[in-house]
Amino acid sequence: MGPLKQEAPGTGYGSRRAPTRQRGRRADWNAREAARALPQCPRLREAEPSPDAGRLRPGPLLREEEAAGREPHPCPVALPFHPGRLHHREAKEFFTDNLWGTLPCSWQEALDGLNPPQLATLLLEMPRKGEVVRYRSVWPLTLLALKSTARALAFTRTPGFQTPSEFLENPSQSSRLTAPFRKHVRSKKQHEIWRLGELVKKLSDVMGCTQVVDVGSGQVKSIEGDQRLVGRAQRLDQELLQTLEKEDRRNTQGVQTGLRCSPHHVVQWVDSTALCEELLLPLENSPPGGARLLLTGLHACGDLSVALLRHFSCPEVAALALVGCCYMKLSDPGGYPLSQWVATLPGSELSYRLREGACHALEEYAERLQDAAPGLRTHCYRAALETAIRRAQPELRRPGVQGIPRSHEAKIEQYVRHGLQCVGLDPQLPLDAAALHAQQAQENRVVAFFSLALLLAPLVETLILLDRLLYVQEQGFHAELLPIFSPELSPRNLVMVATKRPLGQAFSVLETEYS
Repeated sequence: MGPLKQEAPGTGYGSRRAPTRQRGRRADWNAREAARALPQCPRLREAEPSPDAGRLRPGPLLREEEAAGREPHPCPVALPFHPGRLHHREAKEFFTDNLWGTLPCSWQEALDGLNPPQLATLLLEMPRKGEVVRYRSVWPLTLLALKSTARALAFTRTPGFQTPSEFLENPSQSSRLTAPFRKHVRSKKQHEIWRLGELVKKLSDVMGCTQVVDVGSGQVKSIEGDQRLVGRAQRLDQELLQTLEKEDRRNTQGVQTGLRCSPHHVVQWVDSTALCEELLLPLENSPPGGARLLLTGLHACGDLSVALLRHFSCPEVAALALVGCCYMKLSDPGGYPLSQWVATLPGSELSYRLREGACHALEEYAERLQDAAPGLRTHCYRAALETAIRRAQPELRRPGVQGIPRSHEAKIEQYVRHGLQCVGLDPQLPLDAAALHAQQAQENRVVAFFSLALLLAPLVETLILLDRLLYVQEQGFHAELLPIFSPELSPRNLVMVATKRPLGQAFSVLETEYS
Protein backbone atom coordinates (compact mmCIF):
# COMPACT_ATOMS: atom_id res chain seq x y z
CA MET A 1 0.00 0.00 0.00
CA GLY A 2 1.35 3.42 -0.90
CA PRO A 3 1.66 6.30 1.57
CA LEU A 4 -1.47 7.96 2.80
CA LYS A 5 -2.01 11.54 1.65
CA GLN A 6 -3.18 14.39 3.83
CA GLU A 7 -5.41 16.93 2.21
CA ALA A 8 -7.43 19.98 3.14
CA PRO A 9 -11.17 19.32 2.94
CA GLY A 10 -13.21 20.34 -0.06
CA THR A 11 -10.15 21.08 -2.13
CA GLY A 12 -10.75 18.71 -5.02
CA TYR A 13 -8.59 15.61 -5.43
CA GLY A 14 -11.64 13.37 -5.22
CA SER A 15 -12.94 14.82 -1.94
CA ARG A 16 -10.54 12.64 0.04
CA ARG A 17 -9.96 13.50 3.65
CA ALA A 18 -6.88 13.87 5.78
CA PRO A 19 -6.18 10.32 6.94
CA THR A 20 -4.83 9.46 10.34
CA ARG A 21 -3.97 6.05 11.62
CA GLN A 22 -5.45 4.44 14.68
CA ARG A 23 -4.67 1.07 16.17
CA GLY A 24 -6.68 -1.62 14.38
CA ARG A 25 -8.39 0.68 11.88
CA ARG A 26 -7.96 3.85 9.86
CA ALA A 27 -9.96 6.90 10.85
CA ASP A 28 -10.69 9.39 8.08
CA TRP A 29 -11.06 12.93 9.38
CA ASN A 30 -11.08 16.14 7.49
CA ALA A 31 -8.50 18.80 8.24
CA ARG A 32 -10.79 20.98 10.33
CA GLU A 33 -11.84 18.11 12.58
CA ALA A 34 -8.21 17.12 13.03
CA ALA A 35 -7.15 20.70 13.74
CA ARG A 36 -9.89 21.00 16.32
CA ALA A 37 -8.81 17.78 18.00
CA LEU A 38 -5.09 18.52 18.15
CA PRO A 39 -4.99 21.59 20.40
CA GLN A 40 -7.53 20.02 22.75
CA CYS A 41 -5.54 16.83 23.10
CA PRO A 42 -2.88 18.31 25.44
CA ARG A 43 -5.61 20.21 27.26
CA LEU A 44 -7.53 17.17 28.44
CA ARG A 45 -9.16 17.50 31.84
CA GLU A 46 -6.45 17.45 34.48
CA ALA A 47 -7.04 15.60 37.69
CA GLU A 48 -5.20 15.31 40.95
CA PRO A 49 -3.37 11.98 41.25
CA SER A 50 -5.68 9.42 42.78
CA PRO A 51 -5.66 5.66 43.42
CA ASP A 52 -7.33 5.12 40.04
CA ALA A 53 -5.18 7.66 38.17
CA GLY A 54 -4.21 4.99 35.64
CA ARG A 55 -7.77 4.10 34.70
CA LEU A 56 -9.68 5.29 31.65
CA ARG A 57 -12.22 7.93 32.64
CA PRO A 58 -14.44 9.80 30.18
CA GLY A 59 -13.77 13.53 30.24
CA PRO A 60 -16.09 16.37 29.27
CA LEU A 61 -14.66 16.44 25.75
CA LEU A 62 -15.91 12.91 25.11
CA ARG A 63 -19.35 13.71 26.50
CA GLU A 64 -19.54 16.80 24.25
CA GLU A 65 -18.87 14.67 21.19
CA GLU A 66 -21.45 12.06 22.19
CA ALA A 67 -24.08 14.70 22.97
CA ALA A 68 -23.56 16.26 19.55
CA GLY A 69 -23.99 12.91 17.86
CA ARG A 70 -20.43 12.91 16.51
CA GLU A 71 -17.91 10.12 16.62
CA PRO A 72 -15.47 11.05 19.39
CA HIS A 73 -11.89 11.65 18.36
CA PRO A 74 -9.29 9.47 20.09
CA CYS A 75 -8.68 11.82 23.02
CA PRO A 76 -11.26 10.60 25.54
CA VAL A 77 -8.95 9.99 28.47
CA ALA A 78 -8.51 12.36 31.40
CA LEU A 79 -4.79 12.19 32.04
CA PRO A 80 -3.46 12.51 35.60
CA PHE A 81 -1.20 15.39 34.53
CA HIS A 82 -0.89 17.89 31.67
CA PRO A 83 1.01 16.30 28.72
CA GLY A 84 2.07 19.76 27.60
CA ARG A 85 4.40 19.89 30.60
CA LEU A 86 6.68 17.44 28.80
CA HIS A 87 7.60 20.09 26.25
CA HIS A 88 7.54 23.07 28.59
CA ARG A 89 10.57 21.67 30.42
CA GLU A 90 13.96 20.80 28.98
CA ALA A 91 15.90 17.65 29.79
CA LYS A 92 18.75 19.83 31.07
CA GLU A 93 16.45 20.75 34.00
CA PHE A 94 15.89 17.10 34.89
CA PHE A 95 17.66 17.33 38.26
CA THR A 96 17.22 21.01 39.13
CA ASP A 97 13.42 20.83 38.68
CA ASN A 98 12.91 17.16 39.64
CA LEU A 99 11.27 16.40 36.30
CA TRP A 100 11.07 12.69 37.03
CA GLY A 101 8.92 13.50 40.02
CA THR A 102 6.44 15.39 37.82
CA LEU A 103 5.44 12.15 36.09
CA PRO A 104 2.59 10.05 37.56
CA CYS A 105 3.88 7.26 39.77
CA SER A 106 2.44 4.61 37.45
CA TRP A 107 4.40 6.12 34.55
CA GLN A 108 7.58 6.15 36.60
CA GLU A 109 7.15 2.46 37.40
CA ALA A 110 6.60 1.60 33.72
CA LEU A 111 9.57 3.59 32.40
CA ASP A 112 12.08 3.17 35.23
CA GLY A 113 14.84 0.76 34.34
CA LEU A 114 14.15 0.67 30.60
CA ASN A 115 17.33 0.81 28.58
CA PRO A 116 17.54 2.87 25.37
CA PRO A 117 16.64 0.03 22.95
CA GLN A 118 13.58 -0.78 25.07
CA LEU A 119 12.53 2.88 25.00
CA ALA A 120 12.72 2.87 21.19
CA THR A 121 10.66 -0.31 20.95
CA LEU A 122 8.06 0.20 23.69
CA LEU A 123 7.68 3.97 24.07
CA LEU A 124 8.40 5.28 20.57
CA GLU A 125 7.05 2.08 18.96
CA MET A 126 10.00 1.85 16.57
CA PRO A 127 11.32 -1.71 16.98
CA ARG A 128 14.05 -3.18 14.87
CA LYS A 129 12.94 -5.14 11.83
CA GLY A 130 11.62 -8.52 12.95
CA GLU A 131 11.80 -7.64 16.65
CA VAL A 132 9.04 -9.07 18.83
CA VAL A 133 7.58 -6.39 21.10
CA ARG A 134 7.24 -7.59 24.69
CA TYR A 135 6.24 -5.42 27.65
CA ARG A 136 7.92 -6.45 30.87
CA SER A 137 4.97 -5.13 32.90
CA VAL A 138 1.44 -3.85 32.47
CA TRP A 139 1.63 -0.19 31.47
CA PRO A 140 -0.91 2.31 32.79
CA LEU A 141 -3.74 2.99 30.38
CA THR A 142 -3.07 6.74 30.52
CA LEU A 143 0.45 6.25 29.13
CA LEU A 144 -0.83 3.85 26.47
CA ALA A 145 -3.58 6.35 25.61
CA LEU A 146 -1.04 9.15 25.17
CA LYS A 147 1.05 6.99 22.86
CA SER A 148 -1.94 5.93 20.79
CA THR A 149 -3.36 9.44 20.61
CA ALA A 150 -0.03 10.93 19.52
CA ARG A 151 0.28 8.36 16.71
CA ALA A 152 -3.36 8.58 15.64
CA LEU A 153 -3.44 12.36 15.33
CA ALA A 154 -0.03 12.86 13.69
CA PHE A 155 0.40 12.85 9.93
CA THR A 156 2.01 9.72 8.58
CA ARG A 157 5.67 10.32 7.76
CA THR A 158 6.19 7.02 5.94
CA PRO A 159 6.97 7.41 2.23
CA GLY A 160 6.09 4.84 -0.41
CA PHE A 161 9.46 3.08 -0.13
CA GLN A 162 11.31 1.39 2.71
CA THR A 163 14.84 2.15 1.48
CA PRO A 164 15.42 4.93 -1.05
CA SER A 165 16.03 3.14 -4.33
CA GLU A 166 19.03 5.30 -5.20
CA PHE A 167 20.98 4.03 -2.17
CA LEU A 168 20.45 0.28 -2.59
CA GLU A 169 23.90 -0.17 -4.13
CA ASN A 170 25.85 2.44 -2.17
CA PRO A 171 24.41 4.06 0.98
CA SER A 172 26.49 7.23 0.49
CA GLN A 173 26.10 7.83 -3.25
CA SER A 174 22.79 8.23 -5.04
CA SER A 175 22.63 6.12 -8.17
CA ARG A 176 20.15 8.65 -9.61
CA LEU A 177 22.79 11.38 -9.78
CA THR A 178 25.96 11.20 -11.84
CA ALA A 179 29.31 12.01 -10.26
CA PRO A 180 29.33 15.74 -11.20
CA PHE A 181 25.98 16.26 -9.47
CA ARG A 182 27.11 14.41 -6.33
CA LYS A 183 30.21 16.55 -5.88
CA HIS A 184 30.12 18.70 -2.71
CA VAL A 185 26.76 17.09 -1.80
CA ARG A 186 26.14 14.81 1.19
CA SER A 187 23.95 11.73 0.79
CA LYS A 188 21.06 13.40 2.67
CA LYS A 189 21.06 16.33 0.25
CA GLN A 190 21.50 14.02 -2.75
CA HIS A 191 18.30 12.23 -1.71
CA GLU A 192 16.43 15.51 -1.21
CA ILE A 193 17.61 16.97 -4.53
CA TRP A 194 16.52 13.91 -6.46
CA ARG A 195 13.14 13.43 -4.79
CA LEU A 196 12.09 17.09 -4.72
CA GLY A 197 13.55 17.67 -8.17
CA GLU A 198 11.46 14.93 -9.74
CA LEU A 199 8.33 16.14 -7.93
CA VAL A 200 8.93 19.73 -9.13
CA LYS A 201 9.46 18.47 -12.70
CA LYS A 202 6.21 16.47 -12.67
CA LEU A 203 4.24 19.28 -11.03
CA SER A 204 5.66 21.82 -13.47
CA ASP A 205 4.62 19.65 -16.44
CA VAL A 206 1.13 19.03 -15.09
CA MET A 207 0.50 22.72 -14.32
CA GLY A 208 2.17 24.05 -17.47
CA CYS A 209 4.69 26.14 -15.54
CA THR A 210 7.33 28.00 -17.52
CA GLN A 211 9.63 29.01 -14.67
CA VAL A 212 10.72 27.56 -11.33
CA VAL A 213 11.59 30.00 -8.54
CA ASP A 214 13.59 28.28 -5.81
CA VAL A 215 13.78 30.44 -2.71
CA GLY A 216 16.79 29.67 -0.57
CA SER A 217 18.92 27.73 -3.11
CA GLY A 218 19.13 27.27 -6.86
CA GLN A 219 16.91 25.81 -9.57
CA VAL A 220 16.32 27.88 -12.71
CA LYS A 221 15.82 31.12 -10.75
CA SER A 222 17.27 31.24 -7.27
CA ILE A 223 16.56 33.87 -4.65
CA GLU A 224 18.90 34.02 -1.66
CA GLY A 225 19.48 36.80 0.87
CA ASP A 226 23.16 36.03 1.59
CA GLN A 227 25.58 37.35 -1.07
CA ARG A 228 28.27 34.89 0.03
CA LEU A 229 26.00 31.90 -0.58
CA VAL A 230 24.98 33.30 -3.96
CA GLY A 231 28.63 33.75 -4.95
CA ARG A 232 29.49 30.21 -3.93
CA ALA A 233 26.46 28.83 -5.77
CA GLN A 234 27.50 30.64 -8.94
CA ARG A 235 31.03 29.21 -8.71
CA LEU A 236 29.67 25.70 -8.25
CA ASP A 237 27.28 26.21 -11.19
CA GLN A 238 30.15 27.14 -13.48
CA GLU A 239 32.26 24.24 -12.19
CA LEU A 240 29.39 21.83 -12.91
CA LEU A 241 28.79 23.23 -16.42
CA GLN A 242 32.49 22.91 -17.27
CA THR A 243 32.53 19.30 -16.04
CA LEU A 244 29.47 18.44 -18.11
CA GLU A 245 30.96 20.07 -21.20
CA LYS A 246 34.10 17.93 -20.80
CA GLU A 247 31.94 14.82 -20.53
CA ASP A 248 30.09 15.83 -23.70
CA ARG A 249 33.38 16.16 -25.60
CA ARG A 250 34.40 12.69 -24.41
CA ASN A 251 31.08 11.26 -25.52
CA THR A 252 32.08 8.79 -28.23
CA GLN A 253 28.53 8.01 -29.31
CA GLY A 254 27.90 11.54 -30.54
CA VAL A 255 24.70 12.01 -28.55
CA GLN A 256 23.71 15.67 -28.65
CA THR A 257 22.65 17.21 -25.36
CA GLY A 258 20.30 20.14 -25.05
CA LEU A 259 21.39 23.66 -24.24
CA ARG A 260 22.46 23.90 -20.62
CA CYS A 261 21.89 27.08 -18.66
CA SER A 262 22.97 27.83 -15.14
CA PRO A 263 20.35 29.06 -12.66
CA HIS A 264 19.64 32.78 -12.53
CA HIS A 265 20.73 33.87 -9.04
CA VAL A 266 19.24 36.87 -7.27
CA VAL A 267 20.43 38.40 -3.99
CA GLN A 268 17.20 39.35 -2.24
CA TRP A 269 15.71 39.08 1.23
CA VAL A 270 12.12 37.83 1.16
CA ASP A 271 9.82 39.44 3.71
CA SER A 272 6.98 37.34 5.09
CA THR A 273 4.77 40.42 5.45
CA ALA A 274 5.22 41.97 1.99
CA LEU A 275 5.32 40.76 -1.59
CA CYS A 276 8.72 40.42 -3.23
CA GLU A 277 8.51 41.83 -6.77
CA GLU A 278 11.81 40.23 -7.79
CA LEU A 279 10.44 36.82 -6.92
CA LEU A 280 7.53 37.32 -9.34
CA LEU A 281 9.47 38.86 -12.24
CA PRO A 282 9.82 36.59 -15.29
CA LEU A 283 13.19 35.74 -16.78
CA GLU A 284 14.28 37.50 -19.97
CA ASN A 285 13.50 34.46 -22.12
CA SER A 286 9.97 33.94 -20.77
CA PRO A 287 7.31 33.07 -23.38
CA PRO A 288 4.82 35.66 -24.65
CA GLY A 289 1.88 36.17 -22.36
CA GLY A 290 3.92 36.05 -19.18
CA ALA A 291 5.44 33.31 -17.05
CA ARG A 292 3.59 30.69 -15.04
CA LEU A 293 5.64 30.32 -11.88
CA LEU A 294 6.21 27.32 -9.66
CA LEU A 295 7.52 28.39 -6.24
CA THR A 296 9.59 25.91 -4.30
CA GLY A 297 11.64 25.92 -1.12
CA LEU A 298 13.59 23.02 0.31
CA HIS A 299 13.56 23.38 4.09
CA ALA A 300 12.51 27.01 3.92
CA CYS A 301 13.40 28.25 7.40
CA GLY A 302 10.84 29.79 9.74
CA ASP A 303 9.00 32.74 8.19
CA LEU A 304 10.42 32.00 4.74
CA SER A 305 7.80 29.24 4.44
CA VAL A 306 5.14 31.75 5.45
CA ALA A 307 6.38 34.16 2.77
CA LEU A 308 6.08 31.51 0.05
CA LEU A 309 2.56 30.62 1.17
CA ARG A 310 1.52 34.27 0.96
CA HIS A 311 3.12 34.71 -2.48
CA PHE A 312 1.17 31.68 -3.74
CA SER A 313 -1.98 33.80 -3.99
CA CYS A 314 -0.36 36.03 -6.66
CA PRO A 315 -1.81 35.47 -10.15
CA GLU A 316 1.63 34.73 -11.65
CA VAL A 317 2.05 31.67 -9.40
CA ALA A 318 0.45 28.43 -10.56
CA ALA A 319 1.91 25.90 -8.12
CA LEU A 320 3.89 25.53 -4.90
CA ALA A 321 6.13 22.75 -3.57
CA LEU A 322 7.26 23.63 -0.05
CA VAL A 323 9.19 21.81 2.66
CA GLY A 324 9.36 23.86 5.86
CA CYS A 325 11.67 23.67 8.84
CA CYS A 326 12.83 25.59 11.94
CA TYR A 327 9.33 26.13 13.31
CA MET A 328 10.75 27.82 16.42
CA LYS A 329 11.83 30.74 14.19
CA LEU A 330 8.27 31.55 13.17
CA SER A 331 7.18 35.06 14.12
CA ASP A 332 4.74 35.24 16.99
CA PRO A 333 2.27 36.47 15.97
CA GLY A 334 2.37 36.32 12.19
CA GLY A 335 4.02 32.99 11.43
CA TYR A 336 1.53 30.82 13.30
CA PRO A 337 -1.37 30.48 13.17
CA LEU A 338 -1.98 31.46 9.55
CA SER A 339 -5.51 30.12 9.09
CA GLN A 340 -8.56 31.83 10.53
CA TRP A 341 -9.85 28.44 11.63
CA VAL A 342 -6.90 27.55 13.87
CA ALA A 343 -6.64 31.14 15.15
CA THR A 344 -10.13 30.83 16.65
CA LEU A 345 -9.43 27.56 18.46
CA PRO A 346 -8.87 27.84 22.21
CA GLY A 347 -5.55 26.39 23.28
CA SER A 348 -4.00 26.40 19.82
CA GLU A 349 -1.05 28.58 20.89
CA LEU A 350 2.38 26.98 20.54
CA SER A 351 5.25 28.12 22.73
CA TYR A 352 8.82 28.44 21.48
CA ARG A 353 9.76 25.15 23.17
CA LEU A 354 6.85 23.28 21.60
CA ARG A 355 7.80 24.55 18.15
CA GLU A 356 11.46 23.78 18.75
CA GLY A 357 10.57 20.27 19.87
CA ALA A 358 8.67 19.70 16.62
CA CYS A 359 11.97 20.02 14.73
CA HIS A 360 13.59 17.01 16.36
CA ALA A 361 14.41 13.95 14.28
CA LEU A 362 12.25 11.22 15.81
CA GLU A 363 13.38 8.38 13.52
CA GLU A 364 17.06 9.30 13.84
CA TYR A 365 16.76 9.47 17.63
CA ALA A 366 15.01 6.09 17.73
CA GLU A 367 17.93 4.64 15.79
CA ARG A 368 20.34 6.10 18.35
CA LEU A 369 18.27 4.49 21.09
CA GLN A 370 18.30 1.11 19.35
CA ASP A 371 22.08 1.35 19.01
CA ALA A 372 22.42 2.51 22.64
CA ALA A 373 24.65 5.27 21.27
CA PRO A 374 27.21 6.53 23.82
CA GLY A 375 26.25 10.11 22.97
CA LEU A 376 22.91 9.60 24.75
CA ARG A 377 24.63 10.11 28.09
CA THR A 378 25.20 13.74 27.14
CA HIS A 379 21.55 14.38 28.17
CA CYS A 380 22.45 13.32 31.72
CA TYR A 381 25.77 15.17 31.72
CA ARG A 382 24.10 18.41 30.64
CA ALA A 383 21.46 18.04 33.35
CA ALA A 384 24.18 17.52 35.94
CA LEU A 385 26.02 20.58 34.65
CA GLU A 386 22.84 22.65 35.10
CA THR A 387 22.81 21.80 38.83
CA ALA A 388 26.44 22.95 39.15
CA ILE A 389 25.70 26.18 37.24
CA ARG A 390 22.72 27.08 39.42
CA ARG A 391 24.63 26.26 42.57
CA ALA A 392 27.39 28.65 41.49
CA GLN A 393 25.15 31.35 39.96
CA PRO A 394 21.41 30.81 40.64
CA GLU A 395 20.24 33.50 38.23
CA LEU A 396 22.02 31.83 35.29
CA ARG A 397 19.53 29.34 33.83
CA ARG A 398 19.80 27.06 30.82
CA PRO A 399 22.77 28.80 29.17
CA GLY A 400 23.93 27.53 25.82
CA VAL A 401 26.93 25.21 26.11
CA GLN A 402 29.01 24.74 22.98
CA GLY A 403 32.37 23.31 22.12
CA ILE A 404 32.74 20.24 24.35
CA PRO A 405 34.28 17.76 21.88
CA ARG A 406 33.58 14.04 22.34
CA SER A 407 31.74 14.87 25.53
CA HIS A 408 30.30 11.37 25.89
CA GLU A 409 33.83 9.98 26.29
CA ALA A 410 34.65 12.27 29.22
CA LYS A 411 34.00 11.50 32.86
CA ILE A 412 31.11 13.41 34.33
CA GLU A 413 33.39 15.58 36.50
CA GLN A 414 35.47 16.52 33.44
CA TYR A 415 32.35 17.41 31.48
CA VAL A 416 30.97 19.60 34.28
CA ARG A 417 34.24 21.49 34.73
CA HIS A 418 34.57 22.04 30.99
CA GLY A 419 30.94 23.18 30.86
CA LEU A 420 31.46 25.65 33.72
CA GLN A 421 34.33 27.18 31.78
CA CYS A 422 32.19 27.42 28.63
CA VAL A 423 29.59 29.55 30.41
CA GLY A 424 32.19 31.83 32.04
CA LEU A 425 32.29 30.26 35.51
CA ASP A 426 35.29 29.03 37.46
CA PRO A 427 36.01 25.43 36.36
CA GLN A 428 37.82 24.78 39.64
CA LEU A 429 34.70 25.24 41.76
CA PRO A 430 34.35 22.44 44.31
CA LEU A 431 32.09 19.66 43.04
CA ASP A 432 30.13 17.06 44.98
CA ALA A 433 31.51 13.91 43.36
CA ALA A 434 29.05 11.63 45.16
CA ALA A 435 26.08 13.70 43.95
CA LEU A 436 27.40 13.72 40.38
CA HIS A 437 27.75 9.94 40.34
CA ALA A 438 24.27 9.55 41.81
CA GLN A 439 22.97 11.68 38.96
CA GLN A 440 24.92 9.66 36.40
CA ALA A 441 23.21 6.54 37.74
CA GLN A 442 19.91 8.05 36.54
CA GLU A 443 21.10 8.32 32.95
CA ASN A 444 18.33 6.06 31.60
CA ARG A 445 15.68 8.10 33.42
CA VAL A 446 16.90 11.29 31.72
CA VAL A 447 16.80 9.57 28.33
CA ALA A 448 13.31 8.22 29.09
CA PHE A 449 11.99 11.70 29.91
CA PHE A 450 13.51 13.16 26.75
CA SER A 451 12.01 10.31 24.69
CA LEU A 452 8.61 10.91 26.27
CA ALA A 453 8.71 14.57 25.23
CA LEU A 454 9.90 13.57 21.76
CA LEU A 455 6.82 11.38 21.40
CA LEU A 456 4.75 14.57 21.01
CA ALA A 457 7.02 16.19 18.39
CA PRO A 458 5.17 14.83 15.30
CA LEU A 459 1.88 15.96 16.86
CA VAL A 460 3.05 19.58 17.12
CA GLU A 461 4.42 19.51 13.57
CA THR A 462 1.07 18.15 12.38
CA LEU A 463 -0.79 21.10 13.92
CA ILE A 464 1.55 23.59 12.22
CA LEU A 465 1.17 21.87 8.84
CA LEU A 466 -2.60 21.52 9.25
CA ASP A 467 -2.77 25.24 9.87
CA ARG A 468 -0.95 25.83 6.59
CA LEU A 469 -3.22 23.45 4.70
CA LEU A 470 -6.27 25.26 6.02
CA TYR A 471 -4.74 28.64 5.15
CA VAL A 472 -4.37 27.57 1.52
CA GLN A 473 -7.91 26.19 1.52
CA GLU A 474 -9.29 29.45 2.90
CA GLN A 475 -7.80 31.22 -0.14
CA GLY A 476 -9.88 28.93 -2.35
CA PHE A 477 -6.93 26.81 -3.53
CA HIS A 478 -5.97 23.14 -3.31
CA ALA A 479 -3.28 21.57 -1.14
CA GLU A 480 -1.93 18.24 -0.03
CA LEU A 481 0.98 16.92 2.04
CA LEU A 482 3.19 14.15 0.72
CA PRO A 483 5.97 12.32 2.61
CA ILE A 484 8.53 12.19 -0.19
CA PHE A 485 11.81 11.89 1.72
CA SER A 486 13.03 9.04 3.85
CA PRO A 487 12.54 10.34 7.43
CA GLU A 488 15.75 8.62 8.52
CA LEU A 489 17.68 10.77 6.03
CA SER A 490 15.56 13.92 6.10
CA PRO A 491 13.42 14.40 9.24
CA ARG A 492 11.36 17.26 7.75
CA ASN A 493 10.08 15.01 4.99
CA LEU A 494 6.57 16.33 4.31
CA VAL A 495 6.24 18.51 1.21
CA MET A 496 3.19 20.73 0.80
CA VAL A 497 1.98 20.74 -2.78
CA ALA A 498 -0.50 23.52 -3.60
CA THR A 499 -2.20 24.24 -6.91
CA LYS A 500 -4.85 26.63 -8.15
CA ARG A 501 -6.89 23.98 -9.90
CA PRO A 502 -7.66 20.41 -8.82
CA LEU A 503 -5.34 17.79 -10.23
CA GLY A 504 -7.58 14.75 -9.72
CA GLN A 505 -5.84 11.48 -10.51
CA ALA A 506 -2.77 13.30 -11.81
CA PHE A 507 -1.82 13.99 -8.21
CA SER A 508 -1.00 10.34 -7.49
CA VAL A 509 1.98 10.39 -9.87
CA LEU A 510 3.74 13.11 -7.86
CA GLU A 511 4.68 10.83 -4.97
CA THR A 512 5.96 7.92 -7.05
CA GLU A 513 9.60 7.44 -7.96
CA TYR A 514 10.81 7.49 -11.53
CA SER A 515 11.71 3.98 -12.61
